[in-house]
Amino acid sequence: MRNSLNLNPDEVFYYFEELCKIPHGSGNTKAVSDYCVNFAKAHNLEYHQDEINNVIIIKEATPGYEKAEPIIIQGHLDMVCEKEEDCNIDFEKDGLDLYVDGDLLKARGTTLGGDDGIAIAFGLALLEKEDLEHPRMEMIFTVDEETGMDGVQAIDLSPIKGHIMLNIDSDEEGIFLTSCAGGAEVNISLPVERQKAEGTILKVTVNGLVGGHSGAEIHKERGNANKLIARVLKKLYDSVDFKMAELAGGQKHNAITRMAYATIVVDDSDVEVVKNAVKEIEADFKNEYRTADKDVFVSVEKLDGNSIDVIDPTSLTKIIFLLREIPYGVQAMSVEIPDLVETSMNLGISKLEKDAYNLCVSIRSSVSSRKYELVDRVIFLGEFLGADASKGDDYPAWEYKKESAVRGKIADLYKELFNEEPQIKAIHAGLECGYFDSMIKDLDAVSFGPANFDIHTPQERLSISSTEKYWKLLVEFLRRAK
Repeated sequence: MRNSLNLNPDEVFYYFEELCKIPHGSGNTKAVSDYCVNFAKAHNLEYHQDEINNVIIIKEATPGYEKAEPIIIQGHLDMVCEKEEDCNIDFEKDGLDLYVDGDLLKARGTTLGGDDGIAIAFGLALLEKEDLEHPRMEMIFTVDEETGMDGVQAIDLSPIKGHIMLNIDSDEEGIFLTSCAGGAEVNISLPVERQKAEGTILKVTVNGLVGGHSGAEIHKERGNANKLIARVLKKLYDSVDFKMAELAGGQKHNAITRMAYATIVVDDSDVEVVKNAVKEIEADFKNEYRTADKDVFVSVEKLDGNSIDVIDPTSLTKIIFLLREIPYGVQAMSVEIPDLVETSMNLGISKLEKDAYNLCVSIRSSVSSRKYELVDRVIFLGEFLGADASKGDDYPAWEYKKESAVRGKIADLYKELFNEEPQIKAIHAGLECGYFDSMIKDLDAVSFGPANFDIHTPQERLSISSTEKYWKLLVEFLRRAK
């Protein structure tokens, strides 16, 4: 076997392992893009690489398939880089440390990047497979999907001839997606002033949360550390006179925040009051999240020194108010599709800088007007508090199409191969299909992928057996595409 983990299918896990050796977080995709280009060169395949690192690789049809409709296979090159606090991996320089746990492939201390490295591994393995009968294959590997779908917005699709697309960016076995939510970011920047304060310096931390994907797992009622730290601060605000020097939580707008902390200054006589208040609210959190986030905890740590720069009292009040009152979680459920989240919001990145408090939130909805209504609410709230607030990245929904040949064919094939009834669903998470649908006339697309759990968290894990099933599905689908 070529893959060092001795996994089947060998060719798929070989390329997945190779990709995991290359740092490929969002915004750091040059090396992984070049790897794909060098693959194309080594296999004498047509390729197109643009200046932002999107890659298209084309392999012409095998004999007998020349008249068949070309098949587009699409995924994204970037991954969400999240790690445990004690993990020393540098995502800018280091590869991932893979290991096998039963039927699951994991990465020690970090996200695995199965979202969406497995799509790229499938694509390269299909291009390499010499005995594969297939129509013209058009691989589209985009960049920076996780941070705003920047790649698909800029890609030149002129080399593409196909109108059938297999998007391999979903993570539930046996589920085939036919529509997804659209989304938008809102960025808030609240000016603050600094002054010196003296007293006991404490670091208050909310941690132990599961986190997760803000689209796929927002309905699971997991705690968001940015919202919980706001509750802690409000309880302290009601109990003691404190000043705040630092506040931070989250690294990705589309990941449910797992940890947040605040550095505060209090009088020496109030330290025990703070500790008691923290114990009380920790007990509340443990009760409220006893099922969804049973390991949540709140800690208090005394830091060295007795003098530090803090923000002014008015700014402190505004920040607590903003974090307490800004919407979070599921805002509306679909009344047309059972159990589908229609509209939601995630508090992704919170950071108190020297001169401003910055907050980045992610809004999703399958109803465009509701997405923009929530955008407007958040901007209005920020502006009311004297902040600069504006809409950032904005991507369209992928609307359901009543008629879809590819959807029916691949679902029927899945049932035939595995004797399991597939499900046709919509998803609340964002997919690039919305952009491709607006760029390719009469596009017929479906999204699917092997089982991958807790994506966007260090607990991410990919099912090995599920990956093997989807390899068989792809090979057979291409073989029958004549």
